[in-house]
Amino acid sequence: MRTTPLLRPVAALAILSVLSACGKPPGGPPPAAGTPVLGVMTVRTEPVELHTELPGRTSPYQIADVRPQVNGIVKARNFREGSDVKAGQVLYQINPASYQAAYDSSVAALAKAEASVKTARLKASRYKELVAIKAVSQQDYDDAVASLGEAEADVGSARANVQTSRINLDYAKVDAPISGRIGKSSVTPGALVTASQTTALTTIQQLDPIYVDVTQSSTSWLNLKEALANGELQKSGNGAKVRLILENGRTYAQEGTLQFSDVTVNQDTGAITLRAVFPNPKADLLPGMYVRAVLQEGVRQQGLLVPQQAVSRDGAGKPVAFVVNAQGVVEQRALVTDRAIGDKWLVSSGLKEGDQLVVDGQQSAKPGAKVKVVPWSPKATVASAGTASGTN
Repeated sequence: MRTTPLLRPVAALAILSVLSACGKPPGGPPPAAGTPVLGVMTVRTEPVELHTELPGRTSPYQIADVRPQVNGIVKARNFREGSDVKAGQVLYQINPASYQAAYDSSVAALAKAEASVKTARLKASRYKELVAIKAVSQQDYDDAVASLGEAEADVGSARANVQTSRINLDYAKVDAPISGRIGKSSVTPGALVTASQTTALTTIQQLDPIYVDVTQSSTSWLNLKEALANGELQKSGNGAKVRLILENGRTYAQEGTLQFSDVTVNQDTGAITLRAVFPNPKADLLPGMYVRAVLQEGVRQQGLLVPQQAVSRDGAGKPVAFVVNAQGVVEQRALVTDRAIGDKWLVSSGLKEGDQLVVDGQQSAKPGAKVKVVPWSPKATVASAGTASGTN
C-alpha cells in the first residue's frame, strides 16, 4: 500500500513525537555523549583519635638479685625453680651454728655488762654520801662516777653486739626480698657462699604488672607536644592508653597506661624512652619480649579522613586528589597527608568540609572537564566505561 504525499508529513511528526518522549527520562535530560561519570563523596570533618605505633620490649616491674650477706655452707634450698614466691619467704638456709654461738656469747656479755653497772652505780651512790662528810676524797668519788659511766657504755656496746649477732643469725636464712617469679638457682646444698660474692644465688622478677619500654624519636615527640600546645590535638582522657601487638601479631587482651617519658635523649639514636605499665595476670608477657605498642596521642576534633583510593601521586610523588566544584568542573588539589588510618588518609590541608571528592573514576577525571557525578559508597562503583552515552 502506498502512502499519499499528504500523509507523509503527518507520519514524520508522529515519529518525532515518539522519539522526543523517549528522550526525557524521569531524572532529567541525559548528559551529552562522552561526559565522564564520577563517583564522589562529600568531605566531612569528624573527631579523629590519633595513635602511633612504636617498637619496644617488656621489662619486669621489680627485679631483685638474691645474694648472701654472711659466709657459710648452704644447708637447704627451699623453693622450686620457676615458681612464684612471696616476700619474706625463706629461700636458702645457711649453716647457722657459728652465728648462733656468736649470738649466745653477745647475750652473755650483755648480762655481764649490766651486772657491772649495778655494782658501779651502788659504789658511786655510797661515795656521794661519804664525800659529803669528807670520809672519802673527791678524787675517789670522781673515779666511782667515771667507772659507772664506763659500765653503762659497756652495756650499750654489748647491746649493739647482741643486735649485730642477731642480724647475722637472721641472715643465715636468705629471704625473698620481693614477691614474684623466681629463676634458676646458681648453688645447691653443700655449696660455700660468701657475703662478698658477685654471683647472685637466684633472681626474682615481679611480672604482674609488667613494664613495656618503647622508643620514640625526639622529633616526633616535639611535633606532638606542639600539636597539643596549639590546639591541633586534644588529650583523650586523664591518662594515655596503650595497646600491645605481640610478636605473633596478636593483640594483647589487657590495656596499659603510659607512665612517663624519659628526660634524656639518646645521643646515638636521637630517641627518648617511654614507659607503659600493663596488667599481666596470666604471665603472658615475659621480660625481654619484643612488642609493638600503640599509644594514644590525642584527638583531632576537625579531622578529615578520605579513602586512600581517592588520593594519587603526581610526577613529583606528592599526594593529589580531584574534586568537582559547584559548576560540575573537575579541579585537582595538592594535599598534605598526616598519616594512614586503616584504609583512609588523614588530610592536613588541600581539602575542606563540603568538597565533592572524586573517589571512583579518576581515570576519566581531567582538570577543567565537565563531568556528571553520582554518590559513591564503598559497595558501589561507577561503570567501568566511566562515560555516559547519549542513548536510552
